[in-house]
Amino acid sequence: MKTTWPRGGLSRRAWLRRMAGAALLLTAGARPAPGAEPLPIVGKRIPASAELVPAIGMGTWITFHVGNDRWQRDRRVAVLQRFFERGGTLVDSSPMYGSAEAVMGYCLERTRGVERVFAATKVWTYGRTRGIEEMQTSRRLWGVPRFDLMQVHNLVDWQTHLETLKAWKGEGKLRYIGVTTSHGRRHEELARILAREPLDFVQLSYNVLDREAEQRLLPLAAERGIAVIANRPFRTGGLFRYVRGKPLPSWAGEIGCGNWAQFFLKFIISHPAVTCAIPATSQLAHMEENMGALREPLPDAHQRQRMVRYLESI
Repeated sequence: MKTTWPRGGLSRRAWLRRMAGAALLLTAGARPAPGAEPLPIVGKRIPASAELVPAIGMGTWITFHVGNDRWQRDRRVAVLQRFFERGGTLVDSSPMYGSAEAVMGYCLERTRGVERVFAATKVWTYGRTRGIEEMQTSRRLWGVPRFDLMQVHNLVDWQTHLETLKAWKGEGKLRYIGVTTSHGRRHEELARILAREPLDFVQLSYNVLDREAEQRLLPLAAERGIAVIANRPFRTGGLFRYVRGKPLPSWAGEIGCGNWAQFFLKFIISHPAVTCAIPATSQLAHMEENMGALREPLPDAHQRQRMVRYLESI
């Protein structure tokens, strides 16, 4: 069955590139070997709507905080372009990330395939009025008429902001709402929120070595029908330092892993409760590696255990 990727909140300028980018979108995804058919993209359903999203997204923390440096901004345009070319849609940012939102707006103006973007950001302040002002500023910086997903960043004044987000969603100003945590913090409070609030998304830290979320949060999200975005998939680069000089296991090819980035990402997105992982990078080569994890196959439950055992043994 043909998948239709929703526009979400698109600016008019995106449509000026629609025809030019049409051929590109038809061939989105990792490049197959000559004569070979591309492997299927791994898509996950958002429980609240059954909308399909690619399981590898893109974060912008640190990597898109480059201020007004034109050369650095143009490098991020190339990174975002490659992300779309390889099948990605969900891009996540925050006012906390310095100039990242302004840089994202610059990039979206200059990127083909931008009509596919699933625009996700956060509110990160105290008070209803300041929250509304911050979200309106974010929308202006991104250049979109509305966001697909708005999240309360690290639970800052979450009761106040969730009331605004619920109202905005009801008015059609947002498509989805959620909350976030990071670094494994505030799990008890997050569990209480997941159990009682009508959320569409939760964002939390989860990777092959940081698996605390498996105990309660991921099962609870699945039970409540809440999509999960996994942040810090590489421990901000710590996982690569952990395996420096170590080879991939001989069986990595069985799960479609040609490098450590794909090994780490496929572990995350193979969890049934995880909707999307959001690695961040400023390097084209790293984006290629990351998006390679968007292709089948994924490890099964036995292979996931094998991945954990291998990491813990080196």
